[in-house]
Amino acid sequence: MVDIEADEDRIRETHHRGRMSEPAPPPPEDSEEATDLGASPSYIDSPVLRQEAYKAMVWVGVVGLAVLVVYISQSLLVIFGGLVFAAMIDGGARLIGKFLPIARTIRILIVLVATVAFFIWLTGYAGDQIARQAAALPTIVRGQAEQVFEWARANGLGVEVADMQSIVSQVMTGVGTLTRALTGLAGGLTSFVLIVIIGLYVALEPNLYERGVEWMAPRHQRNDLHITLNRMAQTLRRLMAGRMVGMLFEGVFTYLLLTFGAQLVGVGTVPMAALLAILTGLLAFVPNIGAIISGLLMVTVGFSGGTDMGLYTVFVYFFVQNFDGYVVIPMIARKTVDLAPALVLGFQLIMGLLFGILGLFLADPLMAMIKVALERRSERNAELQEAARRAKLVQEGSNGS
Repeated sequence: MVDIEADEDRIRETHHRGRMSEPAPPPPEDSEEATDLGASPSYIDSPVLRQEAYKAMVWVGVVGLAVLVVYISQSLLVIFGGLVFAAMIDGGARLIGKFLPIARTIRILIVLVATVAFFIWLTGYAGDQIARQAAALPTIVRGQAEQVFEWARANGLGVEVADMQSIVSQVMTGVGTLTRALTGLAGGLTSFVLIVIIGLYVALEPNLYERGVEWMAPRHQRNDLHITLNRMAQTLRRLMAGRMVGMLFEGVFTYLLLTFGAQLVGVGTVPMAALLAILTGLLAFVPNIGAIISGLLMVTVGFSGGTDMGLYTVFVYFFVQNFDGYVVIPMIARKTVDLAPALVLGFQLIMGLLFGILGLFLADPLMAMIKVALERRSERNAELQEAARRAKLVQEGSNGS
């Protein structure tokens, strides 16, 4: 036993001397970094400990990445808003391309010029009128609140004058807070500008960024990712097309019904018709919540002009919403991803709570993209399972023969 251990010691010593006698390769000229610095002090000799250390590093990296995503979530939401804006521009350019076979850059320029011209016209034509109507809104809210409390007291409900004044004061404070919040939207001008810039870059060269995303994926998964990205882009374009048409329809149709339609039925023009139409059109971008808010505003202003006018605004609200939901949108975007209303509403509440008005506006497109990704993942898993089943059948058939 001793002889065997002595032999092993001599073998290791001989091997060590042989390695020491070998001349070390000369370092490259003018390269101090290439000089052999010896073994690393961070090297873990034990394979088991080395593997566990690698696992720990992976988990630390995953947790750190999750924390980073939470920390920069607002910036990620701005980037997604840029993608939504790019989809809207791209959809308009594709629509123009069906009628005018011109370069894509020119079509995008036409879409942008038309958008800017519309907002300039809206500001110049109806800016003063809308500003006056917006300034009169708190007065109408106060008047309607007082009428509601007077009606409650007349019908035997125990509402004191002091309580009425307190609640009305709170309502007016809320209106003032809302006004300050709307004024504070100017603070979000930076986010809006970034969304527009990102959207323009992506809309001008969408293939460049698509190839960049696919390049970061493993080679064998790039084809599947390409299919998923194409489906997401198509779904987003259809969703935004339907949303823009719905906004335009609801805004214009609401204005016509509140002005000319109200005169035809004999109730007179509804006050603040232009402001209500614009708010209805803008809030149509946010499904569910936007329709409720615009409807409450419309009915509140309508009853300020009398019972007949209030009932007429109720009719206008339900008619516009139902016609848009069951006729206009299905005709424009029949293949748009179908989302359950309760699911969308819950996701809007979560996004609005976490990210404010920007999260509320982008909740619906984000939910649509998540659903497309999950559907594509399910489809891919079904294909893999079917391929595995066929391979198993072929193997069983070959073994049986």
